[in-house]
Amino acid sequence: MTTTVAFIGLGVMGFPMAGYLSKAGYQVHVYNRTASRASEWLTTYAGKAFATPAEAAEGAEFVFACVGNDDDLRQVTTGADGAFQGMDAGSLFVDHTTASANVARELAAVASEKAIGFLDAPVSGGQAGAENGALTIMVGGTEAEYARARPLLDCYARAVNLLGPVGSGQLCKMVNQICIAGLVQGLSEGLHFARTAGLDPEQVVEVISKGAAQSWQMENRYKTMLAGEYEHGFAVDWMRKDLGIVLDEAQRNGALLPVTALVDQFYSEVQALGGGRWDTSSLFARLTNLRDFS
Repeated sequence: MTTTVAFIGLGVMGFPMAGYLSKAGYQVHVYNRTASRASEWLTTYAGKAFATPAEAAEGAEFVFACVGNDDDLRQVTTGADGAFQGMDAGSLFVDHTTASANVARELAAVASEKAIGFLDAPVSGGQAGAENGALTIMVGGTEAEYARARPLLDCYARAVNLLGPVGSGQLCKMVNQICIAGLVQGLSEGLHFARTAGLDPEQVVEVISKGAAQSWQMENRYKTMLAGEYEHGFAVDWMRKDLGIVLDEAQRNGALLPVTALVDQFYSEVQALGGGRWDTSSLFARLTNLRDFS
């Protein structure tokens, strides 16, 4: 018998992720707040669209979600027409939203009262990773529920790891965003310095990318940064949302994040330049703008 799964949220990430589940042979129920997006999904993949998360979740052994933030997640789970209203006891909810660790623990507690399992499983790899089925997934939850979900997660991931109890996946994703913020700012400053010093930035990268300065951001973003092209990945608006979650958590746990706080401020300046939908490498545009007006 074919396993039925539901997928809630068909944005740039959820759309292909749900598609991989369909291609793997699962019976996929989908829900998206903008119904036309679900209709578009059905022109590419086999499945069925529903009018509410609760209806999509009915009869599903697994329910996945990938939505915008904590409030969106609460709405699609515990709202009047939320998925928890339609899920059967013994089913499993897997949340791919990048959200707070607190909301993961909160929703896991609600799910437990209904005998529903819960995993927080934020992803890294961006739109390209989702489309290529090559995401990294950071999971919080029990070993048994992780093992149960793992075959489905493998449909669109190249790496899946259980980090600890519920909330651990979100905490790991926060570390991921802290590291990316610092790396992109460092790369932006390096390219800016090279250009200002009269060096050929491409030649510089050719040399330093073979040594300790090498990073994914350097390999994949330096050319587009130098070209002033910022349409290649995760948007600044979303990064600021994520860094807000990081800085809130740091206030609670006492972690010291001076560089992260500074880069968050720099991203607010990128937003002021009209770059809210530019990708995160647009920190370079801020430096270029400052020099142009200095």
